Amino acid sequence: MGNQLNLRDMQARDVVMDMARILKVDFHEDNNEICIDIPDTLGSGYIKAITFDFGLGVLEVDCKLNQTVELSLDNDLVQPLKMIFNREAAFEHRFAEIEEKHNIEHLENAILSCNGKHAHIFKIPANEPICMLSLEINRKLFEKKIEAFLSEMDENLEQLFKDVNGINLFYYKSYYSLEIAKFLEEFTDCDLSGFMRSVYLEGKAYEILTEQLKQYLDDLNDPGTRKILRQSTVNKIKEAANIIREEIDNVPNILALSHRVGLNQNTLQNGFNILYKTSVNQFVKNERIELAKELLETSDLNVTQVTYKIGINSRSYFSKLFKERYGVSPKAYADKARKAKRKIKSA
Repeated sequence: MGNQLNLRDMQARDVVMDMARILKVDFHEDNNEICIDIPDTLGSGYIKAITFDFGLGVLEVDCKLNQTVELSLDNDLVQPLKMIFNREAAFEHRFAEIEEKHNIEHLENAILSCNGKHAHIFKIPANEPICMLSLEINRKLFEKKIEAFLSEMDENLEQLFKDVNGINLFYYKSYYSLEIAKFLEEFTDCDLSGFMRSVYLEGKAYEILTEQLKQYLDDLNDPGTRKILRQSTVNKIKEAANIIREEIDNVPNILALSHRVGLNQNTLQNGFNILYKTSVNQFVKNERIELAKELLETSDLNVTQVTYKIGINSRSYFSKLFKERYGVSPKAYADKARKAKRKIKSA
């Protein structure tokens, strides 16, 4: 297999079936879902497609490749409208025969449409966690779903959906909202089966689509009048994380922290769960233990001094947390690290 894969850009399932054929692996099919596991020679993870009525489908990718791969998605007949939500490492997109490249970063979403001349090309980097979900909409089929509403649509959306033959190139990118992030998690974490799973996933796909369209229209407004929080929310959550790191010896409580960055407590908590996969309190514990490890390795502070330096008032509690993380007491860890350091100096 070379580093470029040429795939049919029709239904989401066609992409997965082409991947299975090229990679010479079996695909697993269950009702309206089809999935392949990435072979060990290429990396790890999976690619899954789910199809619904009216030309709506979902591509779900969760993998890490051991080599950079370029995916070329092309079809002369159907140009699906793609709504991509990137949940992990960045990857690159461009239109064939056009030099401009687009990086789709962590927590960004992109709406894409190519045409018969300029296919989609995605460059997936090696050794990076790739986790994304893409709504795939065949606009010829989807028109039957929305034709009664087209005349009531915003002009921008009407033009986007009425381009059923994929004549126009289209590219839009933004940070997706916390509401969309919640729906993405609910979609991928669904543990239902059979009919109930299919109905649930279709409902979630339409919730994601609805929120994405609302966000797209909101982005057309002046920044000062937008109602949906996205990049500003992400930036404020990162600001809160930096405050925790800088003030680790006396971290503000969640209420004070949320006030300082201009978010409510629920948004702050949800944001930490999305960005850092943990609660605010657990993030604080993790940062404290990581700093403690660094101080035990690089400083001459004793365990009690380190305990207070990281903002914990109980040495026994600190020892308990440290041992849970690293399997040894802080004193034993410090003795071993400093002994190794002295040995290197004397060599």
